Amino acid sequence: MITPAYVETMARYNSWQNANIYGAAALLDDAQRKADRGAFFKSIHATLNHILWADQMWLMRFKVAPPPRAKSIPESLEQYAAWEDLATERKKLDVAIEDWSRRVTAADLSADLNWYSAGAARDLVTPMAVAVTHFFNHQTHHRGQTHCLITGYGVKPDKTDLPFLPEVF
Repeated sequence: MITPAYVETMARYNSWQNANIYGAAALLDDAQRKADRGAFFKSIHATLNHILWADQMWLMRFKVAPPPRAKSIPESLEQYAAWEDLATERKKLDVAIEDWSRRVTAADLSADLNWYSAGAARDLVTPMAVAVTHFFNHQTHHRGQTHCLITGYGVKPDKTDLPFLPEVF
């Protein structure tokens, strides 16, 4: 379904786009980042917190990182109250994701992942390739929401399309 090269490419894309979105969001003030803009997670800050938390949860499930500080989706929205702390944790996690991506093997991707879903309130078994694909899709989905919220303030992030990922093609 997917290959280790795909995982590494998507990890690099994740880092590139997080730098893009965080760079654009840094041009806003804290009140703008935390304002309820009518999005699913309300604000830019809360959405970015949720993306970070979900990435931490998946890396924990992949057995490559400890659990996040927040224990639930509602708690995830306020995991890091200070912008500087959120941005710092994002950079650290992106390094960890890229490091993990370089170690993923085809055998890893062909295995099953046993994990607990709080949302479903039960243990699940998912093909690892599906879980990894979801991991990257989830990031992209919510970054897209954040991109929209940022552009609503008149700030335009740089390119977001995968073919423009530096040093890929």
